[in-house]
Amino acid sequence: MNTSRRDFLKKGAVALAGSALLPGAGRLLATAKIKAITGVQLYSVRDDMKRDPAGTLQQIAGMGYKYVEHANYVNRKFYGWAPKAFKQRLDDLGLLMPSGHTVMAKRHWDAAKKDFTDEWKYTVEDAATVGQQYVISPWLDEELRKTYDGFMAYMDVFNKSGELCKKSGMKFGYHNHDFEFSVKLNGRQLFDLMLENTDPSLVAQQLDIGNMYHAGGIALDIVKKYPGRFELMHVKDEIKSTKGEMGGDYESTVLGKGVIPVKEVIDLGKKSGGTTHFIIEQESYQGKTPLECVKEDLHMMQQWGY
Repeated sequence: MNTSRRDFLKKGAVALAGSALLPGAGRLLATAKIKAITGVQLYSVRDDMKRDPAGTLQQIAGMGYKYVEHANYVNRKFYGWAPKAFKQRLDDLGLLMPSGHTVMAKRHWDAAKKDFTDEWKYTVEDAATVGQQYVISPWLDEELRKTYDGFMAYMDVFNKSGELCKKSGMKFGYHNHDFEFSVKLNGRQLFDLMLENTDPSLVAQQLDIGNMYHAGGIALDIVKKYPGRFELMHVKDEIKSTKGEMGGDYESTVLGKGVIPVKEVIDLGKKSGGTTHFIIEQESYQGKTPLECVKEDLHMMQQWGY
C-alpha cells in the first residue's frame, strides 16, 4: 500500500509495443458522442488487481463503474491477460477502457531512424485492440527534462506519437505529476512549454488535479489559463500528511474530504476545459480499503451529477 505512484512508474511501467497497427475498437469509442464519462484508474486498487484481477474487476463493475483506466501493461499483457482476452473480460463485465497508462520512455524513439521502436508500436496496437481512445504516458524521464533543447525535441516526439496513434483511431496523451509545475527551463515552467509545443489535435492532456498541488499548482487556474485543452482529468482530492505520495506534505483521500475544490474544478473542466473523461484516482486510504474508497468516490461523483 505504501508504493508511491512515482516509484511504481519508475520501477514497473514498461511500455511494450509493436509495428503492425490495427483500427481497433478505440475508433468506435473515439467517434461515439460521449458527453461525459466517469471511470476509475485501476492503480487505485493496485494491490487488489495484483492479488485477484478478475474478482477486483467484478467488484468494480458491481459498484456501478462503466469505465476503467489501466496502469499495467507488461510484456504485451494487461494485468496478465493478452489484449483480446482482456477486452473480452471487460466486455463480459460491461466495462469499457477508453484510456490507459503506459510510459513512453526515451528508448521508444529511435532518433537515428526517426521512428518509434517496435516496443512502442506494439503499445499502440494493443491499446487499439482493447478499445482505448487514448494512449496516455504518465511520466517523463528525468533525462528528457534536463535541458531546454532536449525537452523541446521530445515534444516533437509527443506530436509524432499522436500521429502514430491517430492511424489506429486513437490519440496520444500525457498525464502530469508535480515536476511539470516546479521545473523550469529557460525560465519557463515545464507545463507551459508542453502545452505550447504540442498539437492539441494529436496530443491530449490528462490533468491530474491532485498531483500538481504538491508543487503549488492550482487546478482552477490551469483550466482557466488553457481552456479546451484537458480532454481528460484525474479526479483527486488531497489532505495534509506526514508521508506525502510525492515526498511532499499531502496525500490523496476520498473525494470531498480534502483541500481541493474538486466539484468546482470538474465543473469548470466540463464547461470550458474540454473535459469529457473524468477518471477517479486515489492512492492513499487513511485506514479504509482501496475498494471501499473508490466506492465512496463514485458515490460522491454521482452526487455531483457525474
